[in-house]
Amino acid sequence: MTSTDPTVLPDPWQSLHQLLAAMDAEIEQVYVERGIKGVRPRFAYPLIRLAHAGPLTIRELAESLNRSHSAISQTIAAMRKEDLVTSEPGPDARTRRINLTERGRSLVPFLEAEWRATHATVAELDGEIPYSMTAVVEEVRRALEHRSMRERILRHLTEPPQ
Repeated sequence: MTSTDPTVLPDPWQSLHQLLAAMDAEIEQVYVERGIKGVRPRFAYPLIRLAHAGPLTIRELAESLNRSHSAISQTIAAMRKEDLVTSEPGPDARTRRINLTERGRSLVPFLEAEWRATHATVAELDGEIPYSMTAVVEEVRRALEHRSMRERILRHLTEPPQ
């Protein structure tokens, strides 16, 4: 243990996490106002993709969405609890194919409309603020391509004495 608790310093990620959580909560509120219960914003992307390309294995779905297998597996489990998807045996004993339920399929037209509205909203926000969010994210991505987060952390890391 070091002499001071580093977690008492302000968390540089906190405002970003809070902003993303608040935006997701507002999207979810749109669903609730439309009578759509149990659907979270993170479900929209996989539900829309499954409607257009499914049924897919979790691995195929994760790759098509550029998400981790673990993240999609957790999302599928949550969507299954809300009766949005089903799973059936896949091409081999280790895989399962994910498909939309009637409920999941019925929500896709609204989710596609919300997806487009959300993209339009982000473009609107980009025009209202001095620094475009999408441009800032792209600049951060490019900077991390130049020197990774890991490399940057290691440059600042001071190992505790043994």
